[in-house]
Amino acid sequence: MVLLLVVSIIYILTLMGNTVIILVSYFNPKLHTPMYFFLSNLSFLDLCFTTSVVPQMLWNLKGPDKTISYTGCVIQLYVALGLHRVSMECVLLTVMAYDHFSAICRPLHYGVIMHPKLLQQLAALAWISGFVGSTVQTILVFQLPLCSHHMVDDFMCEEPALIKIACVNTTFLENELSIAIVLYVVIPLRLILVSYGCIVRSVLKIKSIEGRKKAFGTCGSHLIIVVLFFGTLASIYIQPKSKYTQNYSKFLTLFYTVMTPSLNPLIYT
Repeated sequence: MVLLLVVSIIYILTLMGNTVIILVSYFNPKLHTPMYFFLSNLSFLDLCFTTSVVPQMLWNLKGPDKTISYTGCVIQLYVALGLHRVSMECVLLTVMAYDHFSAICRPLHYGVIMHPKLLQQLAALAWISGFVGSTVQTILVFQLPLCSHHMVDDFMCEEPALIKIACVNTTFLENELSIAIVLYVVIPLRLILVSYGCIVRSVLKIKSIEGRKKAFGTCGSHLIIVVLFFGTLASIYIQPKSKYTQNYSKFLTLFYTVMTPSLNPLIYT
């Protein structure tokens, strides 16, 4: 019941914080810039993701009956994979890093580079790529015959937990998951690091201390989110199999599902 209360409060704050960011970015003409355009997309993504997971989690926390229908599990996995984890948010964070790179490393060409049509194309790329990968992974997961107990040992229907209760060899699916991690996590992370490498090099060339602080201030919020997000992903996927690490994995799932979306508005505002 304590966890139910805590998660409920955090969920309400998540809804309020991300909604405020979207509304302020939309109604304030001064914030009609690429950075706030992508930030609004990130906030909308967090709203959709938490709503696809947290209400079912709260329902299970309120009593001893902790169940989800088969159809509900399919939908939850599909939406959660499409909106978060090894999918859309990785791409969106990479796009935001490119925006910061353009603003700091090529300031005189920034308005030409980040034109409205490109913004729409990059946002569409993030949303489409997320759900394309989610469609493939969801189909592969639910083709597996599940063991008779159908007990998902986690807070939500997610791919690693579902693979563990399959009654067949899951090597192919695990390899597919590894490929997805490379495409949606490793490559975007490398692009982000390259962007920040160029940003740091450009900032160090700035002679004034105020100019450096302003440049780092522009990237600080995004960098914190990147560290939180990719750090949690690495902790979940790169770990040995044991009872201890499974409990640890569930804690991390709870953290990135509930806490991270609530921290984004606080960090950015």
